[in-house]
Amino acid sequence: MEFRIENDVLGEVKVPKDAYYGSETQRAVENFPVSGLHLQKSIIHNYAVLKKACALANMRAGKLDKKKGDAIIKACDEVSSGKFDDQFVVDAFQAGAGTSTNMNLNEVIANRAIELLNGKRGEYEIVHPNDHVNMSQSTNDTFHCVTHMAAYECVHKGLIPALEELEAALSSKSKEYSKIIKVGRTHLQDAVPMTLGQEFSGYAGAVSTVLRHLKESSNALLEIPLGGTALGTGINTPKDYSKYAIEELNSETGYNFILAPNVFASMQNQIDELRIAGAIKEVATTLGKIANDIRLLSSGPRTGISELVLPAVQPGSSIMPGKINPSMAEMLNQTCFHAIGNCQAVEAAAAAGQLELNVFMPLIAFNLVFAINILSNAARAFTKRCISGIKTNDAAISRYVTMNISTATALSPYIGYSKAAEIARKAYLEDKSVIQVCLEMKVLPKEKLEQILDPHRQI
Repeated sequence: MEFRIENDVLGEVKVPKDAYYGSETQRAVENFPVSGLHLQKSIIHNYAVLKKACALANMRAGKLDKKKGDAIIKACDEVSSGKFDDQFVVDAFQAGAGTSTNMNLNEVIANRAIELLNGKRGEYEIVHPNDHVNMSQSTNDTFHCVTHMAAYECVHKGLIPALEELEAALSSKSKEYSKIIKVGRTHLQDAVPMTLGQEFSGYAGAVSTVLRHLKESSNALLEIPLGGTALGTGINTPKDYSKYAIEELNSETGYNFILAPNVFASMQNQIDELRIAGAIKEVATTLGKIANDIRLLSSGPRTGISELVLPAVQPGSSIMPGKINPSMAEMLNQTCFHAIGNCQAVEAAAAAGQLELNVFMPLIAFNLVFAINILSNAARAFTKRCISGIKTNDAAISRYVTMNISTATALSPYIGYSKAAEIARKAYLEDKSVIQVCLEMKVLPKEKLEQILDPHRQI
């Protein structure tokens, strides 16, 4: 490999000759060979959009030369389009605050802008990563901002639509199953009757609730500390820079970002990130519960509950021929576990902030976006390849309703709890239906019993 030599405060650095990144990125690559994982494209692309907004603001304020500014803006557009994705090589687990990623952006944008101005990569007297691309900025304010931007975008373009699709599919099943009477279950034991539609309406309602909470929580991400620079004081920024930068950012994204009411609080704390992490945990916990129920209700096919028949998406065993597993629900469970773990990592990192800055922002950003993305993809696949194709095992459902001893609950107002309990116990021990035992014990006339124990009446 051929190299070019760059210099920084620590001395000479050998950088691959064809790389658009520079010395700080190269040092980060050498220092942090940790996971092989990189911050997500949504973070990198949004960072480029942010850099463009900052350049436009600096130009409006008369601080950035138009010729350099126009080249930087074009380079930012190319980066945000994904043209230089292979140049973002810093590990997700890196030095604190996200300085390495910020400089990776600054260097790639600077070197591309230099090319656009007919220079060669590394000729930083033309466009400098710090002096020009990072003008009026610090990692400390911009990395906070881009975390909000990427998380907000991924929530609104990915997770919210995926949850809306799932809610719609569950609601559709609720209507489809509105007349199918089944045995409800509490404590994993038989309970009073309900309809399968009512059960699915509970799932749809739960998704609707967490969806509402997610939308509400995501609004907190619209408050950003752009222009706070190092600590929140706005050192090295021109007059009205924050105002201009946020206006440009909103023009670029179509969102409605605003300056945080207290920039110091925003930069010292991760309250907004904690709030969205909490909403993501709600989503993961709720989807996990639904996946658990689907697995239980489809267990069998001969020795389980077997009320639901799931779409067969793949063979289930490498040794047992013909076995089909609830693969999509199992996938969703695992995704939910991981997303919850991501959010717990966010909480731990947020709690570890010190004084004017939380240096663990790269971990927070990576885990937030990762959790949002995997839940989006998993929910969409679960909807398409599981929920939409569910069928019912009507014979099993009917058999359970007939032999359900908890229907004796409806007798309590007529014969009292103790007598009803005695009947239920006798039905269980003798493997009879409740109505059979009632007729044998002559507790009420047959017509009255049929009316009281009619499962349609009980739901």
